[in-house]
Amino acid sequence: MEAKASDIVVGLDIGTTKIVAIVGRKNEHGKLEVLGMGKSESIGVSRGVVSNIDKTVQSIKTAVQEAENKSGVDIKVVNVGIAGQHIKSLQHRGIKVRHNVDDEIGQHDINALIDDMYKLVMLPGEEIIHVLPQEYIIDNEQGIKDPIGMAGVRLEANFHIITGQIAAAKNIYKCVHKAGIEVDDLILEPLASSEAVLSDEEKEAGVVLVDIGGGTTDIAIFQDGIIRHTAVIPFGGNSITEDIKEGCGIIKNQAEQLKVKFGSALASESQENEIVSIPGLRGRAPKEISLKTLAQVIQARMEEIIEHIHYEIKNSGYENKLICGIVVTGGGSQLKHISQLIEYVTGMDVRIGYPNEHLASGNTEEITSPLFATGVGLVIKGFDNLDHTSSNSNTGDVVGHSKKDKGGFFEKIVNVGKNFFEDEEK
Repeated sequence: MEAKASDIVVGLDIGTTKIVAIVGRKNEHGKLEVLGMGKSESIGVSRGVVSNIDKTVQSIKTAVQEAENKSGVDIKVVNVGIAGQHIKSLQHRGIKVRHNVDDEIGQHDINALIDDMYKLVMLPGEEIIHVLPQEYIIDNEQGIKDPIGMAGVRLEANFHIITGQIAAAKNIYKCVHKAGIEVDDLILEPLASSEAVLSDEEKEAGVVLVDIGGGTTDIAIFQDGIIRHTAVIPFGGNSITEDIKEGCGIIKNQAEQLKVKFGSALASESQENEIVSIPGLRGRAPKEISLKTLAQVIQARMEEIIEHIHYEIKNSGYENKLICGIVVTGGGSQLKHISQLIEYVTGMDVRIGYPNEHLASGNTEEITSPLFATGVGLVIKGFDNLDHTSSNSNTGDVVGHSKKDKGGFFEKIVNVGKNFFEDEEK
């Protein structure tokens, strides 16, 4: 059966170590079927931010081409993730006084509140990426999750607002456009990953999602079903590889292989007498490295990353309300003994998160690896946005979350992008 284009969503994860394109559609049970996946090495991205446009464009083309070949779908539009240490989050309260008290509160009231948040004045060079309502207050009645249909004069809401640098977002748009594709939506990567690996029960009970990527470690904290805190730490698996390279005096390629094959996050679990021999360059004598030493190097850097994570958890104010502890995903979660080390440093429960929460059975083993949590999450987020838009078009309202309806900043960026490319071609 040929899938209709409207039923298909493509997620594009532009990471520091790899670029992944995932083509998915929903089956009749509402589960996600992955039709095809393409991945390529990412050369032009460092610490989650595009640092070389041409190389990134090349990698995107390679990944998208492979995904097209495997899925038989012509990819025109994608949902892209954004990360990097420029991402910040803040809390803000919005207020709307309603003049027509007889009308019940509708989606248009909520959209008006959300649109107001997008008008907040940011620091120069920063823009709002997401506005996420946390809870609503109607006439001083606190803790309302869904105000639609209620009566009230004064509608307030607490918002979790995520901001990022305009330049970083622009560069992502530029790369995707140059690869001949349109951007449907720009989505914060930890939000995408959390869609893929967390269950609703965990978000309700309180949980921290930690996505350890190559260049960054992304954090999202949920409690009572609501996102409470987000952060991006500018360290990841690559920092560990660099340390191994320096500490053992070997080249980066060898350090990466050493980490993946023999690395452990706990030095106490490794034996002194286990030795790996690494071939010398150009006929030089091979290097012998003890696995204990390797684990000590990894553990030192990993502890630093975990300290950052723990600081963010304390900083959120929800440290004692997270019944489900920490869920680790991303490539870094595949390091041996990582969950033990995180438990040891933070004193919280830890599990490894696989992106199979919404996946249909029958998807390949590979796609359920923590490596692809962000990519799968971007597809799920894309379907959520589609559902939002269609459910709101039925009621004659525009949706507050979809970038295309807001006009404003993203519209401007897309238009600036379009004009820029048209001028260049001329």
